[in-house]
Amino acid sequence: MPDFSAAMTSGKTFSLSDYKGKNLVLYFYPKDNTPGCTTEGLEFRDKYPEFQKHNTEIFGISRDSLKSHEGFKAKLDMPFELISDPDETMCIMFDVMKMKNMYGKKVRGVERTTFVIDGAGTLVKEWRGVKVPSHVDEVLDFVKTIA
Repeated sequence: MPDFSAAMTSGKTFSLSDYKGKNLVLYFYPKDNTPGCTTEGLEFRDKYPEFQKHNTEIFGISRDSLKSHEGFKAKLDMPFELISDPDETMCIMFDVMKMKNMYGKKVRGVERTTFVIDGAGTLVKEWRGVKVPSHVDEVLDFVKTIA
């Protein structure tokens, strides 16, 4: 993966190069404070200590503003940072923008997608069109095989 940077919660900046030697889970989700995104965030939150045991950091990414992310992160008591991508730079880099049906209308939005990048900075796994139930367990099981 090429190095990239993005604004994230807690006034920090994400840079891929800062995490050499660690596995990363980057999960893209459509929108803060929606049912599926809340459930997914809670599941990553609850499993976070397990991911940490396996040398893995988690980052949630959506097009929402940092202000929205700060509120969402606080509301769910997330121990990891959320990355704001309002100009879709990361969404385009990871090819997660798709046409979706929303109440019978075609809308362009973020396809729920998860990527794992290993400690050497190599993209080693991706899940596209993610369904939330049991997804976090699948990601954790995979991370255990590369830790």
